[in-house]
Amino acid sequence: MSEKAPNEARLLPWTGLGGRPCYVVGNGTGKVSRSADKVEALQLGMALELLDHADDMLADAQATEPQLRHVGEALVHSLRDVHRVARSRGLRLGIPDDSGEEHPSGQGLVRLLP
Repeated sequence: MSEKAPNEARLLPWTGLGGRPCYVVGNGTGKVSRSADKVEALQLGMALELLDHADDMLADAQATEPQLRHVGEALVHSLRDVHRVARSRGLRLGIPDDSGEEHPSGQGLVRLLP
């Protein structure tokens, strides 16, 4: 990974109070950034396992409606996490993001400071 400017904002893979997006400002080498890297890896790994479970559940003709609803809810939660990871990584690559403040993962900011 290339060295980042010290004022680069990173969308973190978790939310704050009221579901508001959290950011860390730095060069990507601090404790919060390392924790975010670990959380992202965990979220992506869990998403892959959940996809396998959902495949199995959908192939099972005896799966009940509550079981399918539960796996559907888990997939929605996981997809939000994966979307946040993808969005964060895209922002760090400088890919423009036109999401407004009402977007669930926050306004698309590449840099917070001039």
